[in-house]
Order: sequence, then C-alpha cells, then structure tokens
Amino acid sequence: MKQLFTILLFISLSFPGLAAMVTLSGYLKDKANGEALIGATIYIPEIKTGVITNPYGFYSISVPQGSYSVTFSFIGYQPQSPLIVLNESKQLNVLLEEDSEQIDEVVVSAEKKNRNVESLQMSMEKVQVKMIKKLPSFMGEVDIIKSITLLPGIQNGGEGSSGLYVRGGGPDENLMILDEAPVYNASHLLGFFSVFNSDAIKDVQVYKGGIPAEYGGKASSVIDIRMKDGNSQQLGMSGGIGNISSRLTVEGPIIKDKWSFIVSGRRTYADVLGKAIGIEELQDNQLYFYDLNLKTNIEINDKNRIYFSAYTGDDYFKAGESIYMRWGNLTSTARWNHLFSNKLFSNTSLIFSRYNYNLGIPSSGADQFDWTSQISDYNFKEDFTWYLNSKNRLTLGFNLIYHHFEPGAVDANEGSYFTDLKLTNYNALDNSLYVSNEQTIGSRLTLRYGLRYSYFQQIGKATVREYLNPDRPNDEEVIGTIEYGPGKLVPPSYHNLEPRLAIKFLLNPESSLKASYNRMAQNLHLISNTNSPTPLDIWLPSNHYIKPLIANQVGLGYFRNFKDNMFETSAEVYYKKMKNVIDYIDGAELFLKEDLETELLRGSGYAYGLELYAKKQEGRLTGWVSYTLSRSMREVPGINEGNAYPSSYDRTHVGSVVVNYDLSKRWNISSTWVYSTGNPTSYPVAKYDVQGTTYYYYSARNSNRIPDYHRLDISATYDFKKNDRKKVKQSLNFSIYNVYARRNAYSITYRQNEEKPNVSEATRLSIIGSLIPSVTYNFNF
Repeated sequence: MKQLFTILLFISLSFPGLAAMVTLSGYLKDKANGEALIGATIYIPEIKTGVITNPYGFYSISVPQGSYSVTFSFIGYQPQSPLIVLNESKQLNVLLEEDSEQIDEVVVSAEKKNRNVESLQMSMEKVQVKMIKKLPSFMGEVDIIKSITLLPGIQNGGEGSSGLYVRGGGPDENLMILDEAPVYNASHLLGFFSVFNSDAIKDVQVYKGGIPAEYGGKASSVIDIRMKDGNSQQLGMSGGIGNISSRLTVEGPIIKDKWSFIVSGRRTYADVLGKAIGIEELQDNQLYFYDLNLKTNIEINDKNRIYFSAYTGDDYFKAGESIYMRWGNLTSTARWNHLFSNKLFSNTSLIFSRYNYNLGIPSSGADQFDWTSQISDYNFKEDFTWYLNSKNRLTLGFNLIYHHFEPGAVDANEGSYFTDLKLTNYNALDNSLYVSNEQTIGSRLTLRYGLRYSYFQQIGKATVREYLNPDRPNDEEVIGTIEYGPGKLVPPSYHNLEPRLAIKFLLNPESSLKASYNRMAQNLHLISNTNSPTPLDIWLPSNHYIKPLIANQVGLGYFRNFKDNMFETSAEVYYKKMKNVIDYIDGAELFLKEDLETELLRGSGYAYGLELYAKKQEGRLTGWVSYTLSRSMREVPGINEGNAYPSSYDRTHVGSVVVNYDLSKRWNISSTWVYSTGNPTSYPVAKYDVQGTTYYYYSARNSNRIPDYHRLDISATYDFKKNDRKKVKQSLNFSIYNVYARRNAYSITYRQNEEKPNVSEATRLSIIGSLIPSVTYNFNF
C-alpha cells in the first residue's frame, strides 16, 4: 500500500502548475429537506471547467487562484451563480431550492439537460422516482424495477416475473444493491412487485455497459439504488393507500442540520380485508408481503459523516394446512464518510446481507416437512476518491466479502414419511482491488481507464466429489471424495483481471461519440431452470466444476440533442462475449440435489444489439420512445449437437413508448405501451405411446417462440389544491393495467385432447388476462 501511494503521489506531482492551484469543495443539498443532490453540476464558465457531485453530494474542483462566477445547478432547482474569490482553498456548502415553475412538472431527468452528451458514461440510465410515480401502476403500486424495463436494453420475462435480462444476460447476472448491500431476490408475490418501496428511494442508476471499476461480481449490469437520508430540516410524513397495500413514511431531524432519520413501511392487506368481510377462501389462508426501510445519518463535523441504513422484507403464503412458503431479504449498511483533505474523500462501509426462504407442509400428519435455505454476505468495503486536479479524478479501493451458502435442509417430524436431509454448506472469500482515473484531455476528449482485480476462494468445511470424467460429471461415475476441514482452502482459487475503459469525444455542444469496454467476472451462480428467479432457486459459488462466468463487452454510441436540449436522442451498439455460461441437461433435477454439477453443462455465449432512444425532457408533453434489436446466443456441448441456439433471455425486438401530459395544474395523464418478441421455447415435433402413456419428442433447444408480448397501461393523476397553511400535498392516481385485456402467454404446453386422444393441443398459460383498474391516494406533509 505504501508503494501504491508513492506512485500516486508521483503522478499527482507530475502535473505542471499544480502548486499554483486552489481547491473549492463542499456539499450540494436540497434546501427544503437537506437531502444530498447526486449528480448536480458545478461549472466555472471562465475556464470552461466543471465537475459533478458524488453519491454523497460532495464535490471538489481545483482551479488557478482568482475570482470566478461559479454556477451550481440541478434540474428542477433554481441555479446559483455566486462570485467567489479563490485566493486560497475554500469549503462551500450550497443549498438549492426547487424551482416553483417546475415542481409540478414531470421530471424526466434530474441532471443537466445536455448531460447525456457531455457525460463520459454511456450505457447508463438514471431513473427518477418522481417520474415513476406519474406512470401507470399495477394494483396501485408503482414499481422501480418494472419502470427500468421501459428503458432500452432491459427486459423482463413477462407478468409474474421479477428477473431482468440486460443485454442478453440472465437474471442472476445483475448486481442489485440497496445502499451498497446486495439484494438476491428483489421480488414480491412471485414477481408482481419488487422489494423497493419508492417512498424510501432517492436515486436509481442502471449500468448496462462501460461499468466503472468500483463495481464487480456480476457479468451483465449494476443497479445501484440509494435510500433517502431523511429530512434534516423538519418533520414530515408521506404515504399512500391503494387497492391491496398501504405505505407510510416518517422522516425528520433529531438535531436540525446535523442528525436525521427516515422510517418507511409498506404492507399488503388483501388477506386481512378478505377475512374481515367474510371471504371464505381467505379464512384459513394467508398471503401478504411487507417492507421496512430504516436510515439515519449524523454529520459529526465538516470532515466526518456517519450513515446507518437497514431493510427487511418478507413474503408469506399459507394455504390452510396444505403448504406454506416464506422468503425475504435482510440488509444493513454502516458507512463513514471522511475528508482527509479538500481533495481526498473516503467512504468506509460495513455491509450485511441475507436472503432466506422456507417451504413446507405445516400439518402434523404424515406429509409434514420444513425446508430452509439461505445465502449470507459479510462485507467490508473501502473507497477513495482523489481529486488530483481539474483534469484528473482518481478512484481506488478494495472489497472483502465472506459468503455463506446453505443450499437446503429438510426437517421432518417422526411421523412424517419425509426424512431429514441436509445439503452441504459452502463458504467462500470474494475479495477485490480496483483503481481508475477519469482524465480530461483538452476541451473535447475525456477518458476513464481502470483495472479491477478479483480473487475468489472456496473454504472448508467441504466435500469434493471426484468423477471418472471431470469435464462431464456423472453421478454414476463417482470415483472418490476429498474432505476439507473447517477453514481449509478448497482448490481451485480464481484470479481475474478486469480492465475497464470509457472514451467520450465531444463533436459539438449538441453531440458526442462514446465508446466503452469492460470485462466482468462472476463467481456466484443462480441454479435454476426457470426464466425468472423463484423462492426455490439455489445460489452456489464457483468451485472445481462451476467456473467463473467471464463477460467481455464493447460498446459504441452516438448522442445528439435538439432544440436547446428539449429533445435527447442516442443510438448504441454493443457486442458481448461470454465464457463458462451454465445450461442444463434435458430433464435436469435441481431440487434438493447434492451433486448439482451432474445436472449442469458449461459452454460459451455471445450477445449483440442496437439500442435507440429518444426523449422529450420539458414542456407539458414529456416522455420517451425506446427500441432494442438484439440477439443472445449460447453454444454448449451436449445441447443442440454443439450448434448455437437462442438463450432463454433472447428477445429480438423490444420497444416501449412512455407519454406524460399535463392537462392542467391539477390533472396529469400518462400511458405506457410495451412490446416484446415472445420468449424462446421448444415445441414437440413428434409423440409416441408406451403402454398407454404419451411421450413427446421436442424440437431443438429454444427453436420456437411463444406469441409476442404487448400491453397498454394508462393512468390519470389529480393533484388536490395545496393547503399552504398545513403544507399538505394530496393526489389521487387512477390506473388501468392491460387496457385491451390481452392474454399474454407466460408459457405454451401440449396435452392430449380429452375428446380425441390422438390429437395433441396447445394450451396457453396466461398470468393476467383482463384489465386491472386501481386507485391510489397519496399524501405528503
């Protein structure tokens, strides 16, 4: 570490004129509630230099001594341009006020209007919670994850699916973090809702490519979600009452301007109301989910801030004495921000995450059993940002993670015909280092180059089976086992270098070209033969038979704005090559399977695509149109005779249209329309009878498709007249989901016709086949 800082010091001193520079630094916050403004712009027109705030609202810019008109701006807020005399380094915290003319408008972007052109980052989308709340909702619940799928390059598996497919990757290839803590299953009610309560969320950033070096561990994308810090100015309350759920958020200062908190909860109540009004089907059954978000932050002094945040959420389903299921996430994060100087910012994090699930039959009869499984993470993370000068910003850090896996255990009573069973637990170390520099060269060219090193090691206690053919394990060809005691290293260890590169060339103030490359290594694998995560899925670490998934992706993009940045457009192309992708043998059995490696096949894959995006950012009419043309292919020995076949996440055409229109100061209407090519599947091409039982012979893997998916949703929002004395804001949202009642297919299966046994007929499973209206009352004071 000493040698590293010596090298960095040498680099910083090698820039000419550094001794004559002074530094302006500080924080940008919302004046009304004290929330940090992420991505706000600080710009000095005299020298055409600027920076943006980091995820904690901090900025630092070094300039020659002198007097400058410094502009602090954030879309939706009134900019400030004070004249600042900088004869020496100075710390200046700035509070921005919301622009009264824009408060009631739909905010499509909360960044500088031409940020898409000027920003170095490509293949990144920022989702604004204020915008999401204006969109049509399902059963009265606006959903962050479903809103993300309206953006180019991101799809899901349809109704009842929580998995995201990003640029041809699977649902386990997305690093989804809430205040830096990983969330392993982000679904409620088997995918109809996500675990993220929009009332508790401040910022959402989605990286599809050009992923910065500070992120790693997953192959396809990063979804970085930040919770609100809590109002440090005054006590406030917000919430909503919908068809099946209610939300309530309370936030305020403990010590004004120094210490704040936020508590946000959400719960469905269909089961409670159903029992209360006498619905017979719900008397002995239960079905609900809940979320609880907690956060507090303390400003100790100008150089030290502490944040504590936590999330817990559960789903519970019980059908009398027949079956029950329960699954949920628990995360907690403790963070310490420290300023070593006005140029060196650090963040230290202690992070815990756990996902557990249970399944069983609760009766005391012969069929009673309880099945449990979980994955837990313990994480120590250190990040530094060094603002070397106005042309270079260096980021570096390390991450130490301990994973604990419990794939499954069955506990049965003495009278049950089930027997106790416990699958082998796994432990692993997942450590990484990274360094990256963002450098501006002249007025047109900006680069970000970095390197991430990852080290993954499984540790005992462990049992490794040896097979006659290690490349194709077969449970009938076990030739021995090797035992490793507690704490012993289980070979092999995996070392990966992951270079990252991003380039931006500004053609003119309205347009730019961007390119990116990233290599990602993934050592956690979701073992599931369904297209969407379910509570029964199993997470396993890389080991002797499951290799790390390696993805190399390149991207190129053209960004162009029109009419003084009123219209924003972009076109991106990408190509992604993947190694060590996992697929499954025909008829794979994964449930409570000890030697899962015998059910898996390993191969390669590739994905490529074109993403088009056009957005109108201001005026009474706002919204966007997106279109993605893409392919996602796999080549796995043992499947399709080794020939390439479409992956389960292949969607050739995907499009969406989002429209918001302010009819008046009180009424807003919005609509979304989505279209997607049908999911790949395999249909039977022949059948044969064996002793009265019909067996089907299927076509090549994923050689067919279910019908295309499309859906229209609409909503209208009425804002009540604001009570200035009580400062109460109220609104009613009316939504219709699936307006033209399309029965989109979730799957297609074949069966014998009951009247004509010799005839096979296709049956369509549709999760939703009718329109679904909803009404939600929202309040804020």
